[in-house]
Amino acid sequence: MLEHIISLDKELLVFLNGLGSEKFDPFWLLITKQLNWIPYFLILLFILQKKIGWRNLGIALLFIALLITFTDQVTNLFKNHFQRLRPCKDLEINTIIRLVKCSDTYSFFSGHASNSSASMTFIFLVLRKYYKFAFVVFLFPLIFAYSRIYLGLHFPGDILTGYCFGVSFGIVFYKLYAFVLRKYFKVLL
Repeated sequence: MLEHIISLDKELLVFLNGLGSEKFDPFWLLITKQLNWIPYFLILLFILQKKIGWRNLGIALLFIALLITFTDQVTNLFKNHFQRLRPCKDLEINTIIRLVKCSDTYSFFSGHASNSSASMTFIFLVLRKYYKFAFVVFLFPLIFAYSRIYLGLHFPGDILTGYCFGVSFGIVFYKLYAFVLRKYFKVLL
């Protein structure tokens, strides 16, 4: 059963990765770098500060930092335990996919997907009562993580697992944040 899932994962990667073309490679290389998303994060910080104030923003940022640290470290534990080769290192498929970028670390599961989906889930849960279209924040993890498939750095299963892990712990950390605000700062959410 597991071999069948891995085989389907590889087939899906070959298909999705094959949709790319050289003229779009620079764009996706730009998308995959976290630093290039700083303007987006600054806009989110501005929006958060306007809605929840400086104190609650500081508390939220502390929880987001803890959340990203947690998801990043757990992701590394999984990568080192499972030691799944990245597509660019997988001898079964690395000659038939478009290799735009490669990495020497392991693939399962995606830290980009887990960190981005965790932080955006947390931010969505904070903003949802203020904005009808707060779900738009999820465009970031979708585009960001797809870049990893496009570049040949992750399998779709790595991304999907990272999303599930990130969303789950984004919810957990938001609940902890809400508890702290209610208990220690008497803030009603």
